[in-house]
Amino acid sequence: MSGNAATQIQELGGLFNVSGKSVYVPGGYGGIGEAICWTMAINGARVMISGRNQQKAEKLAAEIRAAGFEAHGIAADANSVEQIRDSVETVVKTFGSVDVLVNCVGIQREQKLLEVTEEAFVEVMSANVKAAMFLGQACAKHQIKAGRGGRQIHISSVRSQLAIRGRGYSSYCTSKGALTMLVKQHAMELAPHKINVNGVAPTFVFTELVRYMLEDKEFLSSLEQRIPLGRIAKARDIAGPCLFFASPAADFITGQVLYIDGGITASQ
Repeated sequence: MSGNAATQIQELGGLFNVSGKSVYVPGGYGGIGEAICWTMAINGARVMISGRNQQKAEKLAAEIRAAGFEAHGIAADANSVEQIRDSVETVVKTFGSVDVLVNCVGIQREQKLLEVTEEAFVEVMSANVKAAMFLGQACAKHQIKAGRGGRQIHISSVRSQLAIRGRGYSSYCTSKGALTMLVKQHAMELAPHKINVNGVAPTFVFTELVRYMLEDKEFLSSLEQRIPLGRIAKARDIAGPCLFFASPAADFITGQVLYIDGGITASQ
């Protein structure tokens, strides 16, 4: 083998390798989160799953372990800054580090503009923005202390860029727009520490969160007609880009939001 070939294999062979990385996935037992947890684990990462329902988190972790990979589940309410910080401490105590954060926390409370309540608006902003702020902060403190850099990935939405006709999405769209700027600002503040911060923004994905909408055949048909690739996203479509952002292949990418949308944001 020539020296050049050996160099290329060494530099390029591990571009998508996350083996041995500790990955924290709050909100990880939801439809998108589950696919991300499996993808990270299958590719060699050690995965910590959290959410308000400890039973669901532990159930998914047990399924991943039964398949021969490493995963643990814990309870943590992302609306509580104290519980966020405690959950990150648990990740570090369990794995020795928190190399990658994949924030899958997010909710929607659909209400028409004239019907939006203060309670619903605050609830959505708390889950979709406040949680991201303090998950990023808590992980960054440990990543900076460790001095090895790190990755933070936030699941956003095309609704950070596009409003939607005929639906009550004021709270959701506002929160996801704010999340885009949080990604950019955190990326700038953490860049000196070699911590990359990016977002992954899907269009509608077949999950329980939006099942009630996608079961409306007329609405589903209208979506599929507007999306250039002609279909709704699958959870696996989101997991791949998250693996990319967590891997060495994305070493020189930070402050970006990747739209996983079948081309819809390119056409509107």
